Amino acid sequence: MNSIDKLSEIFSKFPGIGPRQAKRFVYFLLTRNGDYSGELVKAIQNLRKEIVQCDQCLRFFPKNGLSTILCSVCSDKSRDNSMLMIVPRDIDFEAVEKSGSYKGYYFVLGGVVPILEKEPEKRIRNKELRIRIKKGEERLKEIILAMNANLDGENTAEYLKSELSSLIKPSVTISVLGRGLSTGAELEYADPETLKNAFLHRTK
Repeated sequence: MNSIDKLSEIFSKFPGIGPRQAKRFVYFLLTRNGDYSGELVKAIQNLRKEIVQCDQCLRFFPKNGLSTILCSVCSDKSRDNSMLMIVPRDIDFEAVEKSGSYKGYYFVLGGVVPILEKEPEKRIRNKELRIRIKKGEERLKEIILAMNANLDGENTAEYLKSELSSLIKPSVTISVLGRGLSTGAELEYADPETLKNAFLHRTK
C-alpha cells in the first residue's frame, strides 16, 4: 500500500468521512508546502501531550496544571450539583455549554447505542456512568438524557432509562430534551437558541 492509499485509509476512519473525501484530504496535503505538513504533524503529536481526560465527566480538555484532573466545569463549585446531563460526545458537551442554558454538571457517554446492537454496554461508558451517578447520588435530583434527535439517539435514551431505573432513587427524575430539536438532528449542529429551548422544554 503506497502513502496516498495509507493516509486515505486513515482519514476515511474519521466520523462522517468517506473514501472519496479522505483522498481529497491527501491530495490537498500534497499541494501544501512543507511547513503546513510539519505544523499538522506537530499539532497531532501535541494532542496527547497537552490534552487530558476529566476524571469526572470524561471529556477531553487542555491541561490546567493542577494535580487533580478536573475540567473547568467539573471543578466549578457554583454549578447545580442536583442535575446531571448525559451527552454522547465531547462536541455535544461543547454545543450545550455554548448555549448558556444549562448550569449543572455533565457526563460524556463516549458514543451511542445503535438499534439492534447486541452488546450495547461495549459501545458506551456504561460502567463509568454508574460510578459517576453513585458518586453524586446524595445530591442528584434529575438526570437529563441529551441525545441526538434520531433513531440511534432515541434508542440510546431508552437503553439508559432501563439501565438507570434500578440504579437511582425513585425521587430522581429522568428527562429528555424537548423537541426544540428537529427529528434527525444532531446536537453539535443545533444553534444555541434551539438547544436552549430543547433544554427548557425537556420532558420527564
